[in-house]
Amino acid sequence: MKNCLFICTGNYYRSRYAEAVFNFKAEALGLEWRAFSRGLAIHLVEGDLAPQTRKMMEEKQIPLSATGVTRIQIEERDFQGAQKVIALQHHEHYPMMTRQFAHWADKIEYWDVADIEFVSPRFALMRIEQLAEELIAQISAVPD
Repeated sequence: MKNCLFICTGNYYRSRYAEAVFNFKAEALGLEWRAFSRGLAIHLVEGDLAPQTRKMMEEKQIPLSATGVTRIQIEERDFQGAQKVIALQHHEHYPMMTRQFAHWADKIEYWDVADIEFVSPRFALMRIEQLAEELIAQISAVPD
């Protein structure tokens, strides 16, 4: 089994949805990939899962089991256990990565999905879904 790590700030909203979509679609296709998600600053957020994420998962009929039970702070071993690592927004997460995990900052992929203060949750989550589907298509096209 290969692992894809999704990173955001609080591991509450964007990364959790990316994880859920990826896991739901990868399982449906029988891919030997599993996503997990982590946050760079989980102390900035309270609660386990953003209501917007939960609502979109319900609309898309993605079970809650497709994402982790709660928010988790990222650690070095998370990078080491992943074959693919994606942070949800370069502008926001690259500076955090350079402070906390400088040796990984330029080795990971960055998407461009802004946080809730800058773009509507529906738009952001739909964009995450689109990017996750593109990633799954890329993974599916590469022979094991």
